[in-house]
Amino acid sequence: MAKPNAEPSGRGLLPPAVQALDEAVRGISGVLDREQVLQLIVDRVRALVHAEYAALGIVDDEGRITQFLTSGISAEERAAIGELPHGHGLLGLIIRENRSYRVPSIAAHPESYGFPPNHPVMESFLGVPVGIKGSAIGRLYLTEKQDAAEFSAEDQALVETFALHAGIAIENARLHDEVQRLAIVDERDRISRDLHDSVIQMIYAVTLSLDDIPDLVASDPDEARRRADHAVDALNGVIREIRQFIFGLRPVLLDSGTLTDGLVALADELQRNTATQIGIETDVPDDLPLTLVADLLSVAREALANVARHASAAHAQIHATAADGKIRLEIADDGRGMPPTVRNQQHGHNGLANMRARAEGRGGTFEVVSAPEAGTRIVVTVPLSGR
Repeated sequence: MAKPNAEPSGRGLLPPAVQALDEAVRGISGVLDREQVLQLIVDRVRALVHAEYAALGIVDDEGRITQFLTSGISAEERAAIGELPHGHGLLGLIIRENRSYRVPSIAAHPESYGFPPNHPVMESFLGVPVGIKGSAIGRLYLTEKQDAAEFSAEDQALVETFALHAGIAIENARLHDEVQRLAIVDERDRISRDLHDSVIQMIYAVTLSLDDIPDLVASDPDEARRRADHAVDALNGVIREIRQFIFGLRPVLLDSGTLTDGLVALADELQRNTATQIGIETDVPDDLPLTLVADLLSVAREALANVARHASAAHAQIHATAADGKIRLEIADDGRGMPPTVRNQQHGHNGLANMRARAEGRGGTFEVVSAPEAGTRIVVTVPLSGR
């Protein structure tokens, strides 16, 4: 229960002008959408000092106005005025000198440049720079003081203080946009890796199975028919995986959620489409985190795709073990080996770079051991995190 003589809140004790400033600043704080915060700034500053019109000009490094937001002017009036201002007159003066100007009469000022056709008549003027960390990013322009003949020194002080907060709000929105942009780039990289590791490799496996169908049509039509039927089934699987990928679902290899089942499915897929025999030995828990299983299966799929595409191997072996809080996945083949130019430029080779990125992204390690005619061994070790 409140005491009978309870003091009013701290904000209620503030002078009216300071309280108005506090409310204006609160109105723009925490808004992270750049366009929204820019419009809020110009709307709030107009109300703060009772101006009929307000504008916010955003400038580039050379002082050119790149955006010009207004408040108090309708969309129709704004369209009738035409293109962005070029920074002549008082606007240009504030841009060049980067300091505040308070002018009783725009027309009487020596820097006055006049107004374009269809521009509202404006008399009193207040212009204040907006900056962050010593760099100017914009200018606030206010005209037509509503309850006085001109803007006061107190108005100028209020707008200058508000401009400091406006600069911070604009920078916060810019940084938020940058983070979002980087997140989109990261997501594109992830999508690129996932498509390369799954869908593209599946399609490539189908093309391998179809390579000799023209010869089989004449020599072994039953085998040609079997290959074609299997290709249709495989392509339907690709379509399902793309749909699941688009809707953010788990790949079909993760239906059971176990690493062992996924590795068996990958081995079966390779053996159906090549002459390479695959052996599998696993000793891993069935309850591994799905994200870990997905990354390990992506590595295995990429490695086995390289075996099918480049190794000309008779045999390949998959080992997966769990020990000391880590999962170790090894894919080895007895093929022709990896050329040194590829092996020594692992970051530039798309498949190897994808595998390395997945391993190191989980705090693990990635190793390739290969020699001409001695086969290739890929070893990935990742911590058992997230269990």
